[in-house]
Amino acid sequence: MEERSSQVLNPERMKALEMWLQETDVKLTQVNGQRKYGGPPDDWLGAPPGPGCEVFISQIPRDVFEDQLIPLFRAVGPLWEFRLMMNFSGQNRGFAYAKYDSPASAAAAIRSLHGRALESGARLSVRRSTEKRQLCLGELPTSTRREQLLQVLLDFSEGVEGVSLRAGPREQGMSAVVVYASHHAASMAKKVLIEAFKKRFGLAITLKWQSSSRPKHEEPPRPSKTPPPSPKPPRCSLLDSPRPPLRLAQRQLPAFSRAVRAPPPMVHAAPESPREVTMVPPVDAAALLQGVCEVYGQGKPLYDLQYRHMGPDGFLCFSYRVYVPGLATPFTGMVQTLPGPTPGAIQEEARRATAQQVLSALYRA
Repeated sequence: MEERSSQVLNPERMKALEMWLQETDVKLTQVNGQRKYGGPPDDWLGAPPGPGCEVFISQIPRDVFEDQLIPLFRAVGPLWEFRLMMNFSGQNRGFAYAKYDSPASAAAAIRSLHGRALESGARLSVRRSTEKRQLCLGELPTSTRREQLLQVLLDFSEGVEGVSLRAGPREQGMSAVVVYASHHAASMAKKVLIEAFKKRFGLAITLKWQSSSRPKHEEPPRPSKTPPPSPKPPRCSLLDSPRPPLRLAQRQLPAFSRAVRAPPPMVHAAPESPREVTMVPPVDAAALLQGVCEVYGQGKPLYDLQYRHMGPDGFLCFSYRVYVPGLATPFTGMVQTLPGPTPGAIQEEARRATAQQVLSALYRA
């Protein structure tokens, strides 16, 4: 009963918040479990704040909102951003972040507002934010390459500044340290990366905060002066040869493709390790299929895509029929894609997913 009553909104406090928003014309944006002011506000002049400008605020009563907090913290110095963490009930989660124009303003907020009593009698806790900006990704394929992973992360999240890879005898697969431009950007990425890798590539990665110390392998290792004793011959790939025989192309398919929930990729007949998966940047499977057909003199494939329904997980389901000139029987099946910004973008994504399935079927033949 106590937990349920703590989630009941105070109508007087909500009315006070609404009146304050109308009177001040302050704009709040709800984003992923938090309500944000500024970042920057409309009247901001100058560059974004650097490190050491953010404070962490805790012990906030659940029915205290921006109408009390923002004026209090803005009185100390120019406020670039204020983020109040929210739950589904509409109450705050008891903590917030305030970012100032300079480390001096942040220090002033700590001196003047730490222990400040509110009308309810509660006292705020204000201290310097750790501003963690590094995430550690684990359980990546052993064949992961830095440039390829960087491109994938840029597709999934914003504010990526750098990526470093590392592997050791006690680690399973590869791990990567990803540096973001801000704590906020890293926090947003932390919410989406696990599910994004699972949906796009079928990989169950691990994800945790990395300590703020500089990663040991921030740059790619320099080549050794002495060449390796027995270099391995290069692998044959459909992406490397302009006219690949199908019997060789069957040996390797990109594990990372733009097809959503396509059939699992083929693997080497004799893999070097049980976790070896080739990570490549997203490939336009439709262009790849057309190129393969033209190389073998079969002309351009013809697509017949029909939207069916939206699944309970939010994916859009399409049925397809693809006619490849020179083949008597069309390829048929179902694909699923994520919603896109426009109908045209959704159709293109469904076409790429379809092409990926047709390519897989061709290589199995």
